Amino acid sequence: MIIGVSRALSSPSTVGRMLKTCLCRASTFVNDKKEAASVSETKLSSIHPTAIVHPDAIIGEGVSIGPFCTVGSGARLGDSCQLHAGSHVFGNTELGDGCVLLTGAIAGCDLPGCTVIGSNNRIGYHAVVGVKCQDMKYKEGDECFLYMGNNNDVREFASIHRSSKATDRTVIGDKNLIMGCCHIAHDCRVGSSNIFANNSLLAGHVVVEVSQDVPRYMMVAGDRAELRGLNLEGLRRHGFSNTEIKSLRGAYQKIFMPIGLDSSSFEDRMLSVEQTEELYNLPVVKSMMQSIRDSFQHNRRGICNFRNRISLEE
Repeated sequence: MIIGVSRALSSPSTVGRMLKTCLCRASTFVNDKKEAASVSETKLSSIHPTAIVHPDAIIGEGVSIGPFCTVGSGARLGDSCQLHAGSHVFGNTELGDGCVLLTGAIAGCDLPGCTVIGSNNRIGYHAVVGVKCQDMKYKEGDECFLYMGNNNDVREFASIHRSSKATDRTVIGDKNLIMGCCHIAHDCRVGSSNIFANNSLLAGHVVVEVSQDVPRYMMVAGDRAELRGLNLEGLRRHGFSNTEIKSLRGAYQKIFMPIGLDSSSFEDRMLSVEQTEELYNLPVVKSMMQSIRDSFQHNRRGICNFRNRISLEE
């Protein structure tokens, strides 16, 4: 199993704030559903004649529902959602604006509780999101919940399950890429901007987060997360020049990869970079250095350890 990480994962406080936001969204969803009477076909772009849309479903403006789709009585589809042929929305399920369900995708299930999916999420071919968990302790009739943020890409045949009990939640943040055949089980909490490589599996109650800060432009990996160098591919994709990348690499090596028997402290190595004009004069190096400095200010939690376990608190 491999979990590929492209950016810093969210902190415990971030997950907490995300959960509060999701709970508010779920409350709004329930209130809106009580007030809604029926599907308003005047606002729809199209509903294919072979689709089955329950008259109590709430459909936003500009929604496209393809052939052989199913939209249940408790569904709420935001504006500009697209349901491709053979995709389905079951149970008390909300899709935010701009969501796309590709062929065979399933969102939600006919169980107590709800599935709340934010805006601009893409659910891939035959992926399932918000279905019953596989926990043997789950009791039939118990409420179960899944909350997903915005701008996530869930690829083909991936599965994300609801919680195993009413007092817990499965929570997914924003801007995650969940590749093909991945599984995120009941009661997991995943932060934002993560990449899960193909066939990655998370068992129940897993929390994906970094316990300390990740400095700007760097990558982490492992359990517990450790620095694993610069995110070179990300830097190139975002247009950083060769000079900037070379300078960032030089600064990184001075701080985290001291040569031989160098016994200088972490602070001394930081000062060495700041006093090296050809490095520190570049704004990107200053930005990286400042992000490290900021991590140790005013009760902050510091930065992740380096993979060779060089102490960063010398």
